[in-house]
Amino acid sequence: QVQLVESGGGLVQPGGSLTLSCAASRTTFAIRTMGWYRQAPGKQRELVATLTTRGTTNYADSVKGRFTISRDNAKNTVYLQMNSLQPDDPAVYYCNIDLMTWSGPRDYWGQGTQVTVSS
Repeated sequence: QVQLVESGGGLVQPGGSLTLSCAASRTTFAIRTMGWYRQAPGKQRELVATLTTRGTTNYADSVKGRFTISRDNAKNTVYLQMNSLQPDDPAVYYCNIDLMTWSGPRDYWGQGTQVTVSS
């Protein structure tokens, strides 16, 4: 079982910045894609950004140019640098990792961290 521990959420003013972190516990299996998703009240969970082991990124159109995903493979940690936060960005942000296990691919979710944008 892999545990994901998220941190970095909070309250920020419009135009401000936050950095989210998600650390995965040690695992025997190779972590493939690491990513961030978010869910606002009354809405479905949506992709924010993903990053493969080869460095390929994928961003939601709404965050392109403002958010940056990165990872530290030695620490099994993924980060999300969020700049120019807007009123549409508040949500619970969840990290996600994809592993290749002996029984096939499996993904895990963090517990979520709240991001609030308000003046």
